[in-house]
Amino acid sequence: MIEQLIHAIYPNQTDAAFLSKAIAERIEGYKNKEIRSRKLQWDQDDVFLITYGDQFYRNGESKLTTFKTMYQKFFSDTFPIVHFLPFFPYSSDDGFSVIDYEQVNPELGDWADVQVMNREARLMFDFVCNHMSAKSNWFKGYLANQPIYKDFFIDIDPSVDLSMVTRPRTSPLLSEFIDVDGKERNIWTTFSADQVDLNFANPKVLLRMIDVLLFYVDQGADFVRLDAVGFLWKKLGTSSIHLTETHQVIQLFRSIVNVVAPGTVLITETNVPHKDNISYLGDGTNEAQMVYQFPLPPLVLHAIRTSNTSYLQKWASEIQPPTKETSFFNFLASHDGIGLNPIRGIVEEEEILALVSDLEKEGALVNYKKNPDGSLSPYEINTTYIDALSNQTDEDDLRVKRFMLAHSILLTIVGIPAVYIQSILGGRNYYEGVEQTGANRTINRQKYEASEINESLLEVGSFRNSVYRQLQELIQLRRSEKAFHPNHAMRILATTDTIFGLVRNEEVYVLHNMSDQDQAVALDAGTYTNLLTKNECEIQQEVILEPYQFVWLKKIN
Repeated sequence: MIEQLIHAIYPNQTDAAFLSKAIAERIEGYKNKEIRSRKLQWDQDDVFLITYGDQFYRNGESKLTTFKTMYQKFFSDTFPIVHFLPFFPYSSDDGFSVIDYEQVNPELGDWADVQVMNREARLMFDFVCNHMSAKSNWFKGYLANQPIYKDFFIDIDPSVDLSMVTRPRTSPLLSEFIDVDGKERNIWTTFSADQVDLNFANPKVLLRMIDVLLFYVDQGADFVRLDAVGFLWKKLGTSSIHLTETHQVIQLFRSIVNVVAPGTVLITETNVPHKDNISYLGDGTNEAQMVYQFPLPPLVLHAIRTSNTSYLQKWASEIQPPTKETSFFNFLASHDGIGLNPIRGIVEEEEILALVSDLEKEGALVNYKKNPDGSLSPYEINTTYIDALSNQTDEDDLRVKRFMLAHSILLTIVGIPAVYIQSILGGRNYYEGVEQTGANRTINRQKYEASEINESLLEVGSFRNSVYRQLQELIQLRRSEKAFHPNHAMRILATTDTIFGLVRNEEVYVLHNMSDQDQAVALDAGTYTNLLTKNECEIQQEVILEPYQFVWLKKIN
């Protein structure tokens, strides 16, 4: 399989022969290493915590050491897996403009600190494989015309027609640099002038990135997130997104890690419509094992803010995993904003724009993308998920109710759930940070002094304590119930537009009232255990749900 993929990606025999020999040598070398064994299949116990490595800080202590202490105290009983966002030296974009793939940012600690965390939890690393920092040694070497970095990046004549290229940002596609000889270089930069795209058409680039991937596996990454991978391969005259070669490179990555460290899971981060997104699962055995479930955050948000679940119901009824070897990486909040592109084609554009307008009035910020005709469209709402769900004038009790309602959906829908650190901390919009950085996304990226956040999490009755305690309890309940195994069947119940109901494994009925009024939900008569209260209940023909209430009911007979 590896040989076939190499020859498919690089038809040139010289390139293919070079890469085949080099990859074989690396695989043989890793056979002699003692790489820690991995869990070979996921189950209902698996829940991710998404966080920055420097999320917490304490004077005189490495940030990863501080994180370990906070993890042991507040999160280890709830989250067996930690997704560390990029913890490498970087120059911009909060870590996603990587200067050195194989070093830990010294402000966080070193690889020894990562190994300590790896003994506490299974880890997911970010593999920022599409681009790297313009301040990296690789790019500096390229501009210095060092032979080793020849053709590592993509220099394009600006007169070339690039109008077909899909743009995720409003920034220019090409950024001008001057090399050591004074020659102008117009470099392909999909995301920003500080994030220079790598040239995977050069097999030496692919080999170097395979080295990085294997290094991460060796350092303890059970899960590897392939950041912005849909843009990886460029070809003039095309959209340069989701190209066949991109899929083949991911398949090559999968084939290699299958040999070196079976059980390693590749997760693709492709913030695109659902059909394109799930294409990265390949045939179910040969590409990524998981894909981010990008439509989920905006669909749940829309359903709660409008009390209309029709779009969510229709979408959810069509998302069964294609094979037992694949699943969905479900989330509501992340370090980025709430993406809108994944629901285009699911939700009417007028309703998307109305949602954006409504949230802007409630303090949310918005990022825009440039369309081929030069117009702008909102592609991302920037806010914490807690603040997105409610109005600024709402009482905290209502805010927590809606927040838990949304997370009940996250924890019970088919797939594997991931919770962003700001969510379980009860994070609110961080406007001060936006003023400091000038970046909208900072609104949801606040970092905390350890003793201060420690006190607020433990303050009984506080907003943070309420969110933390209730969400922790709900996650632990999910982990104890086998019906929520990521690959067990899910059936969406036929209900009114104000109710979102589902059944997992034909055992557990999960009902959500998305409105501010009592709602009656028809249910088969019988005896049920209310998993949230631990009480048995007799149901004749319907369940009455209070505003924003949800129930998890397990049928006994």
